[in-house]
Amino acid sequence: MREISRRYRSVVHPEVHFSPAKLNLYLAVTGRRADGFHDLVSLAVPLVWGDELRVTPTDGAFTLTCNDPAVPVDDTNLVLRAAHSFRTATGWTGGARFVLEKRIPMGAGLGGGSSNAAIALRALNHLAGAPLAPKALADVAAGLGSDCPLFLANGPVVMRGRGEIVQPLPAGPAGRLRGRRVLVFKPSLGVATPWAYARLAAGAPHTYLPTLAAEERLAGWCDDPGAAAEELPFNSFEAVVFEKYVALPVLLAQLRKAFHLTVAMSGSGSACFALLEEKAPVAEITAAIRAAWGPTALVVETKIG
Repeated sequence: MREISRRYRSVVHPEVHFSPAKLNLYLAVTGRRADGFHDLVSLAVPLVWGDELRVTPTDGAFTLTCNDPAVPVDDTNLVLRAAHSFRTATGWTGGARFVLEKRIPMGAGLGGGSSNAAIALRALNHLAGAPLAPKALADVAAGLGSDCPLFLANGPVVMRGRGEIVQPLPAGPAGRLRGRRVLVFKPSLGVATPWAYARLAAGAPHTYLPTLAAEERLAGWCDDPGAAAEELPFNSFEAVVFEKYVALPVLLAQLRKAFHLTVAMSGSGSACFALLEEKAPVAEITAAIRAAWGPTALVVETKIG
């Protein structure tokens, strides 16, 4: 503990950490488990766009401020929950002041809160002198939320279980995705993930994709070196979310027809994405999105990390 304390005191300046958004390019929900969670098979990718988390060491307390007044800054926030979980796992007595610059919207299916928590864990592990090995750090992240461990992988991953079983995507298929331009867009409305899972369960079994079919579909894409990214998108949640939030499928259909885009929803929504070719008319596509969803719709051009 003395060694950890000395390393803590040697760090006096805030560290700035990038906290990426993610997209689920492939998301098959395969069934509900006895513990109430759902099993899934998903290919998720980080984006080069996201939040920024500044971490400054303190004498023992954990505090959080955020530029977005809608984001809670008490112990319900995943950043502070991550900090307390780290302290429990390591016995570290240091503290930190977190300043979160929020860009990833809530209720979007982009993993903003999970990303913030994972990056907070990594930052604290660095400040404390790395008391947790990567596997142990991932276990703490998994205890915070199903999406959290994927943000420790630094690249495209395949998620299984309830999302806590994370494997890096092999180099071949990962290379087909890294650097690919995408347009992320979200209406003002959000979708609550618990509601979306409940709707899937209510429609079972036809709302689930059987595990074997889900794995075969993903493996077929991964194993084919000529398979384009456009062949990958699938999302089990679209079947239930689109029934209630009709503005989403209406716009996606318009974008497919007008611009010949591959479009899909990420996670449980409401954010969607389009895979962009080199000469895609981004300004025209953006105008079409805002004409349909209003001027406050989020539209971000970015790349897969």
